[in-house]
Amino acid sequence: MLIRSRRGSSSRARRRKPARSGVRAARQPETGRSGPQPGRGKFHRFLVRRRRLLAGVLAAAACGLAVQSLLPQEPRTVAVAAAAGDLPSGHVLASRDLRLVQLPPGAVPAGAFADPGQAAGQQLAVPLRKGTVINDSFLIGDGMLAGAAEGSSAVPLRPADPAAAALLSPGVLVDVVAASETGFDGAGPLDVLASAVPVLWITAADSGPGPWSGPDEGPLVVVAAPAADAARLAVASAQSQLYLVPNGG
Repeated sequence: MLIRSRRGSSSRARRRKPARSGVRAARQPETGRSGPQPGRGKFHRFLVRRRRLLAGVLAAAACGLAVQSLLPQEPRTVAVAAAAGDLPSGHVLASRDLRLVQLPPGAVPAGAFADPGQAAGQQLAVPLRKGTVINDSFLIGDGMLAGAAEGSSAVPLRPADPAAAALLSPGVLVDVVAASETGFDGAGPLDVLASAVPVLWITAADSGPGPWSGPDEGPLVVVAAPAADAARLAVASAQSQLYLVPNGG
């Protein structure tokens, strides 16, 4: 009768432990990851192959934006009325004589007209060339005294010698000399009423109705006289013969 050792049998039993039941499960794909996208891969390969070209394009665009920021911006302009053609002194402005031009704000003269209708119907004190921007100093009125000394007045004078008046022009400085008529020969003492007064405007001998015109009386010469001389000139123009002598000093 054989007696088996318990120790041996128990050790073999331990060695004969049954394998874990079941088959090792196959690894399932992770649901959080997505498979490769064909379109994305092509785009990535395109970027890799064209990276130098794309870098050059971006650099050129950056340079273009930088240069554009350094260029001077197109200035803002203002519309003002200007002469549509050559216009003579004494001309009464009509709508057809005016046109709008665009100027930078800093180039617009004081007294300019943004609306041509504001200048239409007014009379020119000076001749104008085509394209000249019209302002109130070119028109008969208060604007004629622009830049004159404070207190100056526009005084109309009728020279004794109409031919001499034709030699004058706006801006010329003249001495106003009065000669009183005494005796049979009409000669009298001479009196200098004003010196170096500027001529503002000269009417034509045959000018039509106007603020200083008179029928068949010869031309009028309007001068800018200081306050101290304006009253004397106004009185002398009605009582004496006046001569306007160009002052070259």
